[in-house]
Amino acid sequence: MHTDPIRGQARGTAPVPLSVLDLAPVGSGFTATEALRTTTEVAELAERLGYHRFWVAEHHSMPGIASSAPAVILAHVAAHTERIRLGSGGVMLPNHAPLVVAEQFGTLEALAPGRVDLGLGRAPGTDRATTLALRLTPERLGADDFPEQVAELTGFLDGSFPESHPYHRIHAVPGPVQRRVDGGVGEHSRPPVWLLGSSDYSARLAASLGLPFAFAHHFSAANTVPALQLYRQGFRPSSILDRPYAMIAATAVAADTEETARRAVGSLGLSMLKLRTGRPGLLPSAQEAEDFPYTPAERAFVGDWLSNAVHGTPERVREQLDALVKRTGADELMITSTVHGAEARLRSYELIAEAYGF
Repeated sequence: MHTDPIRGQARGTAPVPLSVLDLAPVGSGFTATEALRTTTEVAELAERLGYHRFWVAEHHSMPGIASSAPAVILAHVAAHTERIRLGSGGVMLPNHAPLVVAEQFGTLEALAPGRVDLGLGRAPGTDRATTLALRLTPERLGADDFPEQVAELTGFLDGSFPESHPYHRIHAVPGPVQRRVDGGVGEHSRPPVWLLGSSDYSARLAASLGLPFAFAHHFSAANTVPALQLYRQGFRPSSILDRPYAMIAATAVAADTEETARRAVGSLGLSMLKLRTGRPGLLPSAQEAEDFPYTPAERAFVGDWLSNAVHGTPERVREQLDALVKRTGADELMITSTVHGAEARLRSYELIAEAYGF
């Protein structure tokens, strides 16, 4: 197994390492319990097939997404896997006290040593009212202090606050240095930090800090290439990375036929339409999406949204993903198959792995 905690290793005939992003989607007719059970099954399958990472996202007040607590889900998934890297895609840092995040991911690192990634985002992952409920005070609704929050979190992860800092005597436990009973010192290890983004803000910050960068191509496709260019141009080597490392996340749905894949992504299109119009709900089935009475404007929105969703037969999906990697120069590709039903989700990841000879 590749030991570099950041740089992945491509398998089969894939041009770059392939990883999985999961949102624990709750489909109509299913419960959150069933959705989280499927998330665990996806992680187990991803490990068996040879995917490099398995990340979960943070969202709030969305009935169709059960991944509101990434650290909790990752702890459960860690107990059901042995090798695959596990991480957050991401923790929305402004929603949390940096010390709490350091403690949560220090705990995960202690439970699954050497397998944990900490991806950080600056967006709330929800609407304004829910953001206020999470952050308790209107003064924290902005994201202007995100760089300071990242620095504070890093200070807790590394135990690196200077003596003059008010947090110098605070220890995030479990922390980076584990002392054994015999008095010896264990290996210095903590989760590598990634910055996530869908615009140029986090690209610039990741570059200035010398951190790996993950871009949300699946919902900001027009900004992917410009953001990655800014990241690479502004990158400053650090103790973490000597050169840029960029991963992109993309929707990718494979099925045995083109028609099945087209119907499967239709449910995601309707889900996004409802979310953008203030009507979030459970992930609709393919039939519900086909039967929905779209207005011409709504149909245009869905068509535009799905134009960047890779879907089709395994061979067709591979062609599109290879073209995306070539166009963006991504070092790693993280795919998400957010479709209705456990069988279709599992089958999609299986077919894509087969297309790359895993």
